[in-house]
Amino acid sequence: MARIGSRPIPFGDDVKITVDDTNVVTVEGPKGELTQQIDPDLTVEIGDGEVVVNRPTDQKRHRSVHGLSRSLLQNMVKGVTDGYEKELKIIGVGYRAQMSNGALELALGYSHPIYFLPPDEVTISVDSGRGQDDIITVEGIDKELVGQVAAKIRSMRPPEPYKGKGVRYVDEQIELKAGKTAAR
Repeated sequence: MARIGSRPIPFGDDVKITVDDTNVVTVEGPKGELTQQIDPDLTVEIGDGEVVVNRPTDQKRHRSVHGLSRSLLQNMVKGVTDGYEKELKIIGVGYRAQMSNGALELALGYSHPIYFLPPDEVTISVDSGRGQDDIITVEGIDKELVGQVAAKIRSMRPPEPYKGKGVRYVDEQIELKAGKTAAR
């Protein structure tokens, strides 16, 4: 019996879900519209305020795609109603971020500034008011794209293990290493 795949996905009155004959699911909500191609073997049934994904057999491939498809649909419903956001913190002396002409400008200790142009589906904002660290907020309706953009920004200067300087997620804990000690 499927654990995740068989659970129904509830959605509100402000969300409209359609499935065409090639199993392309379109979810429209107050924040936007998302589409996803679902495996052709699975069936997507839209009922009274909920969506159910069914599989034809108990083959290993059908079982694995069943739970994945249900999770993707749930992420789409949550994205068009609430949206997703990831926050990144910049830690380091002289490290800063600001928005300029729609691009994220980062000063991360290199000899040059780094400019990052976000995709149209994602909005980035910078808050310099919380203490001395800049907070970068990445928002959007597509969970995968928000996570990918946040990971790309983090990869420009990942936190180093001795002082912890760099770009990290707000809730990320960095385990610091001990530095060198003088021989006596």
